[in-house]
Amino acid sequence: MKKITLFLVFVGMMMLQSCEVTEITEITEVVENNTISEVFEETISFTSNNNYEVTFPLQPKIFSGDNILVYELVNTNGGIDTWALLPQLYYFAGGSAQYNFNFSLDRFTIFVDASFPLEQLQPSFRLNKTFRIVIIAGDDGINSGGPNSRLINNKANFSDYHAVIKRFKIDDTNVKTNR
Repeated sequence: MKKITLFLVFVGMMMLQSCEVTEITEITEVVENNTISEVFEETISFTSNNNYEVTFPLQPKIFSGDNILVYELVNTNGGIDTWALLPQLYYFAGGSAQYNFNFSLDRFTIFVDASFPLEQLQPSFRLNKTFRIVIIAGDDGINSGGPNSRLINNKANFSDYHAVIKRFKIDDTNVKTNR
């Protein structure tokens, strides 16, 4: 019985060693179409005429791994701007209101939402509001270090405008403004 088991083990080993693996390598051309990270500003007014939202086209379109962050200008003190990441929630006597945004590959929308009728918002909350839009280039947005990356060491503090600019090496010295 031991001889048969030993023989079967020997035959099995010989069969495994005689296997041949053929690797096929396919070469494909990779075209780099990376979005360049950029920053620009928009000063907008939210009214009933625009349904308290403004949509902007993205030209060129962004890629699926790219991300957009929008910051509200909340204060200017001594020539230094203070930015707050959207959504920003504010509380009033009649309820709450917030600035928020959404985006797709070819456009983004900044809007106001409230727990009460929007026409009750003070003009200072709705008119001539300045927002800074940051487009962050990414790869697939999941595994390659983009803002949605699952890699712990690639996390950035997105609520801090200056940390984002530094982390993604974005030049914000000549921000395009539409004021």
